[in-house]
Amino acid sequence: MTDPSEALKALDDAATRYEQTKDAHEAAKEDAIAAVIAALKADVPPTVVADRSPFTAAYVRKLARDANIPPAKPGIKPKARSLKAASKSTERTVAMRTRGK
Repeated sequence: MTDPSEALKALDDAATRYEQTKDAHEAAKEDAIAAVIAALKADVPPTVVADRSPFTAAYVRKLARDANIPPAKPGIKPKARSLKAASKSTERTVAMRTRGK
């Protein structure tokens, strides 16, 4: 069994680390939100944005609404297919390059 004073010391240390990194995490989140909005404004399909962002598709849609970006029309978009194909191609290339290492 762990000594209670050791457990409390570990808890205090973890809480201190959490508080010290909270500002950096919030700044990174704001940067990610700005990048998501910029991608949506550049006509990157929301599904592609959601796949590449740290956010859920629902949160990406909320960000788009809050930024007055109109929703995508339903249906498959040719641009979305090409972006997804490029993404898959890049993933395959990376996988092939890292296999030999």
